[in-house]
Amino acid sequence: MVPLDNLLAFTLASVVLIVIPGPSVLFTIGRALALGRMGGLLSVLGNALGLLPVIGLVALGVGGFVARSAVLFTILKVAGALYLMYLGVQAIRHRNRAAAQATGAGLPRSAWRQLGEGFVVGVTNPKTIAFFVAVLPQFVDLGAGAVPWQMIQLGLVFFAIALVSDAVWALVAAGAREWFGRSPKRIATLTATGGGLMIGLGGLLLFTGNEH
Repeated sequence: MVPLDNLLAFTLASVVLIVIPGPSVLFTIGRALALGRMGGLLSVLGNALGLLPVIGLVALGVGGFVARSAVLFTILKVAGALYLMYLGVQAIRHRNRAAAQATGAGLPRSAWRQLGEGFVVGVTNPKTIAFFVAVLPQFVDLGAGAVPWQMIQLGLVFFAIALVSDAVWALVAAGAREWFGRSPKRIATLTATGGGLMIGLGGLLLFTGNEH
């Protein structure tokens, strides 16, 4: 078990990091604007679930290897950024379809697809690996033993905080979408705006080092 003092300190550090708007928040807002409340929340859940395999790999030491390998880190970084930009382009391309769905017409997008897209974004985020590799060891008590298990515990704390925080951002953004009314033209514009945010986020991840 992680000592209580270490756990509280890590929780505080995670809260400070997560609540500050960054790439994860921009992704959440972009998806909620593009897809509405349910799409935003499913994307948040998928993104959070993408953290779980990362947490497991970091606990096993694989995350550190990826973070130290310039080639692997760059490949993962570029793949994640390009996928975000692809989602943004798709949102812009299908903005009129999204407007039709928001006003009660058309077929809804698959919930599993929305969840899966969020998962891909979460699991391909090299910044998360870098954060866990750099921060987790500082809060692990080597004397308490079971270091991988301690890392998993800390990772799950981060997972829970990120899930709640991003869900709040998704609800706020979705509320703003509904506040603009159910006009197809306005919904189409908001959907395109969300797509633009995701494209911008993809470009941001290619050239910056923000963690969350």
